[in-house]
Amino acid sequence: MKRRKFSSKFKTKVVLESLKEKENLNEIASRHKLHPQQIRNWKKEFLQKAESIFEKDETFSKSEEEKKEDRLLQTIGELKVENDFLKKALK
Repeated sequence: MKRRKFSSKFKTKVVLESLKEKENLNEIASRHKLHPQQIRNWKKEFLQKAESIFEKDETFSKSEEEKKEDRLLQTIGELKVENDFLKKALK
């Protein structure tokens, strides 16, 4: 039997259906042709990672301009350190 691969979109849809509890797990599994344990595993993983969605992450909150500015400021700092080093080496 060939292993099936499921998209994250499909997994999310199934997990959200199971969280709504309008149907029992066996009904959801039957409708999607899945084993109930598979849905339990996806649900467990979903709930474990759900907290991270609300954590503040700078990579998502910064715009492209802010990221570019940060890189430029970092480069300026590196060049200043290098410049100061070379000035001291010449004395």
